[in-house]
Amino acid sequence: MSIPTEHPFDFDPSYGYSLDALRAIKAPPAPESFDAFWASRYARVLGVKPAPILCPCALSHPDFRVEEIAYSSTDGMRIGGWLLTPLREKIRRGIIVGHGYGGRDAPDFDYPVRDAVLLFPCFRGMSKSPCPPISPDAQWHVLHDIEKPDSYVIGGCVEDLWIAVSALTTLHPQLAGRIGYSGISFGGGIGALAMPYDPRIARGYLEVPTFGHRPLWLTLPTTGSAASVQIYRKTHPQVDGVLALFDAAIAASRITVPMLVAVARFDPAVAPPCQFAIANALMPSKFNETFILDAGHFDYPDSASQHALLSQKIRRFFEVL
Repeated sequence: MSIPTEHPFDFDPSYGYSLDALRAIKAPPAPESFDAFWASRYARVLGVKPAPILCPCALSHPDFRVEEIAYSSTDGMRIGGWLLTPLREKIRRGIIVGHGYGGRDAPDFDYPVRDAVLLFPCFRGMSKSPCPPISPDAQWHVLHDIEKPDSYVIGGCVEDLWIAVSALTTLHPQLAGRIGYSGISFGGGIGALAMPYDPRIARGYLEVPTFGHRPLWLTLPTTGSAASVQIYRKTHPQVDGVLALFDAAIAASRITVPMLVAVARFDPAVAPPCQFAIANALMPSKFNETFILDAGHFDYPDSASQHALLSQKIRRFFEVL
């Protein structure tokens, strides 16, 4: 394994961290109100009836029935996405699959688990879940109501995930207790924030997750959503207190179910120290695994082979659901 040495960026996407230094990063201290803040939000969400509606989809696949789905979330939001139901395999589990900050144009037909009902929601404001005035553009989306903890868009996206669980169990009650979550980048950060407070999610996979260790996230140069917040913070330093409540590394330290986390040593969009802060914060467990990629959000020579191995691990990881 070796990180890329040639790149077009005017900063070092490895940030000069050795692997040992990355593995030593710890989550920052939690605000006193951290757990109460999230637990109260989750309690409110349990009272929301998702009322999922399924519609025929123009997309098709030989292994799945492909349907469009829409369900009600908090704040009057209607969340859209896709539901894939196995046609050839017996349904054994359900997996909710989050997306990156680019949104999602279609379900991932190559997802390595084939005997699961796969729910691909689009978080509020993005792709199939337009919610004006929330911008679908990541650089503006991440700033929406950033100074208001109770209405900051990131918290709303966490609620969209919790209610996705409710929607999936409404459609398939037999899957209760056998639901997993899988999220990459933006979806990884949302998953880390959501999972400690929702006991209905039995295990989770996070790939190059964002929102970890906000003090570092706010200072390291990046091409990702953190760049917008860094610019905004120059004239609004009070957002530090809000963002501390949305730190995925602090949240990860509260996760008690088995986790597989893929982190990158080189990543221009999500700084590796922030990714490792999430993986390192997980409680010591023989059921947890950290998989190290050479790079994230960047093409590199061993990408295909590393992701092929990672796909095998994801399939085996969710087999026990």
